[in-house]
Amino acid sequence: MMTTPSRPSDTLETLRSIPLFSHVIDGDLEQIASHLIERRYPRNSTVVEEGLPGDYMYIIREGRVKVTKLSDDGREKILEFLDAGAFVGEMALLERAPRSASVKALTAVKLLALSRNDFVGLIRKSPDLAMAVIQELSRRLRTVNDQASALSFQRVKDRTKGLFRRLAVDPLREDARRSTPTLTHQQIADMIGTSRETVTRVVKELKTSGWLQQEGKRYLVPDETGD
Repeated sequence: MMTTPSRPSDTLETLRSIPLFSHVIDGDLEQIASHLIERRYPRNSTVVEEGLPGDYMYIIREGRVKVTKLSDDGREKILEFLDAGAFVGEMALLERAPRSASVKALTAVKLLALSRNDFVGLIRKSPDLAMAVIQELSRRLRTVNDQASALSFQRVKDRTKGLFRRLAVDPLREDARRSTPTLTHQQIADMIGTSRETVTRVVKELKTSGWLQQEGKRYLVPDETGD
């Protein structure tokens, strides 16, 4: 890992593009930028380790990471894939508790780190920042609730399609399809709460129907934003 100071002038545009800070006034945004430290991690390195104490949140400036958690039998379960503009580790800023999940670099990543001490000082001075954090945490809670509801009520086929839609964030292809990250059937099964064998059957059915295509370990789904 490499750590260097982050110049405020280099990070303001990055911060403005992040939903968490989209409603923070420029003066407060400049204060946040002045406290950020740039950290770089190589591909396959661990940024955050589950169970260890945490004092920093991280904003992804470049690259892609995965958020994982160990299951009771010791297997790694993928919770989420995150790209530039997302942030992780924010709970370390709100409470002194061990990390609830691990964050691992899927590519070389460039992160902006904000310490708990700096964050607490900033949030006491900025009502806009405090409200932005509350709104973002509320949004994440709704997402978790939606996922829990899906696990309870939706059929496996619908959950699988929903996962592909959510993960397919790469730019549009010429054939009007979006590409997911590389995924194995076991990873898909872990993320939607079913067995690998069931996922294999569902993926085959979706491909046969023409809704899903596959290139290596990436899946191509229709662009349905205009529907």
